[in-house]
Amino acid sequence: MEEIQNTYMLLNISFHYDFYPLLIVATIAWLTPIILSVFKLKKIPSVIIEIILGFVAAQFLFDGFSKESYLILDFFALFGFLFLMFLGGLEIDVDQILASLPRRKLSVSRFLKNPLLVGLTQFAMAIVLSYAASMVLAQLIDIPNIWYFSLIMVTTSVAIVLPVLKDRGEIGSRFGQMIIIAAAVADILSIILFTFTAFVIKNGFHYKLLYIFALFILFFIFYKLINKLKNIPTFKKLSYQLSTAASQIRIRGSILLILVFVVISQYIGKEVVLLGAFLSGLVLSTILHRERSLMLIKLDGMGFGFFIPFFFIMVGANFDPHALAEFDESLIGFLVLLLISLFAIKVIPSLLWRPLFGAKKAISGGFLISSRLSLIIAASAIGLELGVITSGINSSIIIMAVISCFASPVIYNWMSPVNLIKGKKTIIIGGSSTAVLLARRLNLHGKKALIIEQDESRYRTIADKGINVVHKEGLDIDTFKEIDLKPDNYVVIETGDDEQNLKISQMLRNEFQHEKIISRISRFSQKIRFDEMGVGIIDETQILATAIESLIIRPTTYHALVESFENFSVEEISINNKTIDGKQVKDVPFNKNAILMMVKRENTFLIPHGDTYLQTGDMLMVFGTQTAFDDTRRTLG
Repeated sequence: MEEIQNTYMLLNISFHYDFYPLLIVATIAWLTPIILSVFKLKKIPSVIIEIILGFVAAQFLFDGFSKESYLILDFFALFGFLFLMFLGGLEIDVDQILASLPRRKLSVSRFLKNPLLVGLTQFAMAIVLSYAASMVLAQLIDIPNIWYFSLIMVTTSVAIVLPVLKDRGEIGSRFGQMIIIAAAVADILSIILFTFTAFVIKNGFHYKLLYIFALFILFFIFYKLINKLKNIPTFKKLSYQLSTAASQIRIRGSILLILVFVVISQYIGKEVVLLGAFLSGLVLSTILHRERSLMLIKLDGMGFGFFIPFFFIMVGANFDPHALAEFDESLIGFLVLLLISLFAIKVIPSLLWRPLFGAKKAISGGFLISSRLSLIIAASAIGLELGVITSGINSSIIIMAVISCFASPVIYNWMSPVNLIKGKKTIIIGGSSTAVLLARRLNLHGKKALIIEQDESRYRTIADKGINVVHKEGLDIDTFKEIDLKPDNYVVIETGDDEQNLKISQMLRNEFQHEKIISRISRFSQKIRFDEMGVGIIDETQILATAIESLIIRPTTYHALVESFENFSVEEISINNKTIDGKQVKDVPFNKNAILMMVKRENTFLIPHGDTYLQTGDMLMVFGTQTAFDDTRRTLG
């Protein structure tokens, strides 16, 4: 009888809960991307709209909500916040940071070229500048704890930096790597510093402060344990069998990992939970390799599809504009000076990049890493709860976060515009879906791609997707003069019409004597005509047959290459370093995430072994990560 009654109570609770508040938040989350798309505001981070709509909803729709309704909204917002920190740790490529560790005796030149050392120096400079700015701001308003306030200002947002660089195709460039590592270093050190600071403010220099170090020990234990488990045949088999359908064991394991770190952090102190969630993401980042891309898609879907919008919408809902009244006449002056300070403490240290990239490029990078979002809001919320900042300062911080994450990418793109014309690029004639996919995949490799499309509606559609495109005619000689066609530029002809492809190929060969031409053909009978001109062809029938053949004969290899494209691929790297000449493969320090597949020497192909001798001029076919490719180029180049 008691069991039946308990079941009834459970059903009674679930069916009588007021789902209206959840409906409002879910509607806002659903509407946000639609608003951005309809009004062509795709460059504006969606979280800005979510914060604004959350504030509006609180003013007009949240009246009369029960205490229980707010509790469930706050819970989802809190978990969304923790999930955001987890994804923040997951976004950081630990291999990339480790690859930047100095391996040779440092000189000024090597120091300036090392992204990790420069990033650490920039962060140290930012701390000093932030503290100085906080002292100045304290003359205008009351800041209860200047040190904690300065830590709030020094934060940055990798989540804003990465998409901007990816859209511009700069993620694989040296400058892009400098920015990414500087932002990652700022993220990691900011979280660590204000976690320790918050703990000391609340508990003093207590022996429990040492418990925080236990989190880092836990991080190391989980890293070692999971790496050992994933190599056990039984565990690998179970992981593969239960990774799909209803089981989704890897996703469940990720949630378990978050909660293990969060629960242990809670026992240390509430202010440590943020660091725990971040470290759980960092653990997963260090162990994910081939599965990384697919896992990120699933976890992003969970986070940004449901939990994370709750966090930002509730930030807007809890925003209190009346708290700004505490500043009286000093409000405008404080906000202006705060905004200037937030940019200055990132822009001034960015001048360390000046010797490599020039002043304008360096300053533009400083503006980009000035973008702040989740971390600054989180640090401010914790500070408000600890009483080290006032509610007025907290509201000001939220306003600054909105302004910076919108303004920083805009200023960066304005100061450092993408030059569609100059430099090494792949020119794609025709804006088909294949062309768009190719441009995106090239951008993932950090290579510039430019589409030529004559149809205006298709041109606008491609431009709206953030892909480099010009509205020109592919058969017009002047088009290629205007886009500055160079001999080393590949031209891919993808108009969808064999005869049109042939005419463009003939024009490029006759007028420009261009050699690097690739064209798609749909009929094998056209092959001879293209061959006579020396044009590389892609026979779609042959390619389709080869893909189906691979699925039948070597399905695991095929899926591994296709699914892991964003993290693993094959590249050709030539040996130009004379110190490598005459060395055996086993004596060359290859990156651990790079596998030497084949060696091309003049017209001969060699299967490499440990005792294979390498020569200057050899072309190596290497399989691995982008970080491994960069490291291998430095070794061999």
